[in-house]
Amino acid sequence: MIRIVFFVALLFFSCSEQKNIDQLSIFKYNESSGINSLDPAFSKDQASVWATSQLFNGLVQLDSNLIVIPSIAYSWSISEDLLNYKFNLRNDVFFHNIDKSSIERGRKVTADDFEYSLNRLLDNDVASPGRWVLSNVKSFSAVNDSVFSISLNKPFSGFLGLLSMQYCSVVPREFVESLDFHSHPIGTGPFKFQLWEKGEKLIFRKNLNYFETLNNKRLPFLDGVSISFLRDKQAAFLQFIMGKLDFISGLDASYKDQVLTKEGKLKSNYKKKINLHTENYLNTEYLGFYSKDSLSPLRFLEIRQAINYGFNRKKMLKYLRNNIGTPAINGFIPKGMPSFNDSLVGFYYNPKLAQKLISKAIELNNGPLNSIVLSTTSSYLDLCEYIQNELSNIGLNIEINVNPPSIHRQMVATSKLSFFRGSWIADYPDAENYLSLFYSKNHSPLGPNYTHFKNKEYDDLYVKSLLESDDSLRFLYYNKMDKIIIDNAQIVPLYYDNVLRFTQTNIKGFTNNAINMLNLKSVNKVL
Repeated sequence: MIRIVFFVALLFFSCSEQKNIDQLSIFKYNESSGINSLDPAFSKDQASVWATSQLFNGLVQLDSNLIVIPSIAYSWSISEDLLNYKFNLRNDVFFHNIDKSSIERGRKVTADDFEYSLNRLLDNDVASPGRWVLSNVKSFSAVNDSVFSISLNKPFSGFLGLLSMQYCSVVPREFVESLDFHSHPIGTGPFKFQLWEKGEKLIFRKNLNYFETLNNKRLPFLDGVSISFLRDKQAAFLQFIMGKLDFISGLDASYKDQVLTKEGKLKSNYKKKINLHTENYLNTEYLGFYSKDSLSPLRFLEIRQAINYGFNRKKMLKYLRNNIGTPAINGFIPKGMPSFNDSLVGFYYNPKLAQKLISKAIELNNGPLNSIVLSTTSSYLDLCEYIQNELSNIGLNIEINVNPPSIHRQMVATSKLSFFRGSWIADYPDAENYLSLFYSKNHSPLGPNYTHFKNKEYDDLYVKSLLESDDSLRFLYYNKMDKIIIDNAQIVPLYYDNVLRFTQTNIKGFTNNAINMLNLKSVNKVL
């Protein structure tokens, strides 16, 4: 049945070009976590962001180096006080035509469409998880058909980066209000929605009227995109090895040792069969402390420091992650972020120092310490068991509690866990995204400060950084804040992640980036 549906869907692809099915370049990948919505206002996870980024555009976008570049807005200006933004829109951007078999374009995008789209993002009835993107926005309006303005409450240097998120995509009012937009999206992107069999197959086809070009050639180069939904990652990997998928992302325990050496390189039997793409990923994996319990050993700075010094991050990465990533010995801001500072000295492996710190904490406690409970999910159990074993060798008793992912996230967000595994993936390429986790006014559940860290010097630097437009000075503030986090040992940075992707050798023009975007508009598939 799936094959029949796929065959019928392909008949719609590039009908004006009179191609046979075997001549169509269809990029195929699997999404094991599934997709719940194709409405960009609900693109809160990687799966939906990857899909919606093929269908929609915003005012601006990020290039492969995470630099903000034009999209529907071909230029913009910012006032001297950094509060007012004016965007000049292209006049050759059109919504997809709702008639799937037609190559005719839909209506032209105007500034009124952006006004509607951002208002919709703020609408309580819509309840978009992306409304926070506009939390610092004072007002916005369509000046005329081709000019859109936005005013901020206070300066924020990362605002353009926020606007590049899929939440801020432009959508057409008439189709949002007349269709089930979650399942039948109409956008402006390089590909058009074609067919969605929930849990089976999602198909996009080439937008013949897309506005972007590369080397004077109209994008996209592919005829379409086909997404499957196998939940078993090992099964998806086997499909990839058989050539039935063009791309897979990430490293699963079920196949990591089959394809990669301990040094993170392709094994010899795969070198000529597939391509490996790696890149710094703006994701820091860490353990967090919520140390408000007066009986918990974690209330002692010495214990938090001892945990940081008590295990070997390099060894952990080599044997549990095949060296995919970088040991986090330079603070919380990850490698790959423009403000990353490799001269910032964080924690390194020093078991003797860790033992001295534990002895001091026992003295302060006037007796033996209680055991410490570390909460995690099954996906990271191997890391936590490794740390548990290493810390037991220096005299710390760590118990591990494994929770389902949804329950774990909820308990972290409501500060129910004293010691927890966490990760933070950048929503936009500015370190403020990471440092906001420790600003006292962001204490959970009102914000992402899950540890409830509070430090006046840190708060003052955070506010200063928001008002600073000079990158070098702002980065200096960021580095000072990162050092305060390390000095207080409020977290245990584990590693800075890497983007890890595999493609077939006939996939050309595939690019990596540090926030793991999937940009298919410039990809080609050699048949």
